[in-house]
Amino acid sequence: MRTRLPGIALALALAVLPSCKTVQSIIHDDEVVAKLGNHKLYRADLEGIVPAGTSSEDSLNLVNLFINSWATDMAFQDIAQQRLSKEEKDISKEMEAYRQSLLRYRFEQHYVAERLDTNVSRKEIDDYYEAHKSSFKLQRPILKARFLNIAKDSPSLPEIMRLMSSDDPADVEAADSAAFGTAQKYRDFSANWIDAVTLAAEFGVDYVEMLSRKKGSLIEIPDGDANVSVAYVSRMVGAGETAPVAYCEDRIKDIILSGRKHELLTTLEQELIEEAKLRENFVIY
Repeated sequence: MRTRLPGIALALALAVLPSCKTVQSIIHDDEVVAKLGNHKLYRADLEGIVPAGTSSEDSLNLVNLFINSWATDMAFQDIAQQRLSKEEKDISKEMEAYRQSLLRYRFEQHYVAERLDTNVSRKEIDDYYEAHKSSFKLQRPILKARFLNIAKDSPSLPEIMRLMSSDDPADVEAADSAAFGTAQKYRDFSANWIDAVTLAAEFGVDYVEMLSRKKGSLIEIPDGDANVSVAYVSRMVGAGETAPVAYCEDRIKDIILSGRKHELLTTLEQELIEEAKLRENFVIY
């Protein structure tokens, strides 16, 4: 037989505000804006939950969500007080453990922030890359490309395609200028490596479908009846191959900095224990 939670459904129903009320009336009618059992929610508790510039309808929805979330929390608190044993309601040990954990975390962050060297040299990046190349195998292709979406019958299409397919920086700049006034969209991804998924999103297809349309260095996919999307792929590295170091730089920097943080925290732990021993504050019996 299912146990009924007395009063919760009714209490929650009372906490839901009528949709005809405005946010202004919720906040300014009375000091108390919602009540559940002995719990009260005051207008001051609603301050700051609606970002500036939010529409009236969205503001009301945010306020309603906040109040209903508050009512649910209070309902759970009340039923827990009723149904749990004295021992189950005693959370002092858990609270103390959490307090200690939070204090340790905050001090560690403070300690690391004061001492961490965030400069990672080119040599450190290259050395790590060479020593861990097997860790940088690609799950999906990456590439450098230029993307164009333009009307199929645009007289500028052949010339822009020619310019965007060039390796001459002057031609690439000219392609950008020509596309500015005639194309629906022109994106130059040739300076940095991107995941094939990123380029496929420009075409509005998945990357497998996109690459199946690749002929030489060009990918061309009709975009409805009027437009066409074209990409010139200047370089590509396939799935299963090792990613270029330039593509891995941010990841390598994060790994190196994470290692430095770990070393700092290990040193901190050792120093604290040694200092405690010297002060005779730490004794093992």
